[in-house]
Amino acid sequence: MLDRCEQASDPTAHRDALADITVELTAWGLDYSFLRPLELAKVGFIVLQSASLAVTGTQQVMASVIRTIIGRMDKRQLLSVCASIRRLMA
Repeated sequence: MLDRCEQASDPTAHRDALADITVELTAWGLDYSFLRPLELAKVGFIVLQSASLAVTGTQQVMASVIRTIIGRMDKRQLLSVCASIRRLMA
C-alpha cells in the first residue's frame, strides 16, 4: 500500500487505505506497548480488563481523528506519513 501511495500520480486517492494502515498500527502499538506488558506482569484479570476497555476507547477516538486528519492531507503530507511509517518498519 505504501508503494502504491508513493508511486501514484495522485496519492490523495489512497487516503482511506493509508488511514486504515495508520489506525491498525496505532492499535498494534497500544497493544504492544501497554497491554502486553500488563499481561506479562500478571496484573490480574480486573486490571487487565480495565486497561483493555480504556485502550479500546482510545483506539476508537484515535481512529476517528486519524481518518479525519489523513482525509484532509495533500500529496506532500501523505508522502510524509508514508515515509514515517517506513521508518517505523526499519
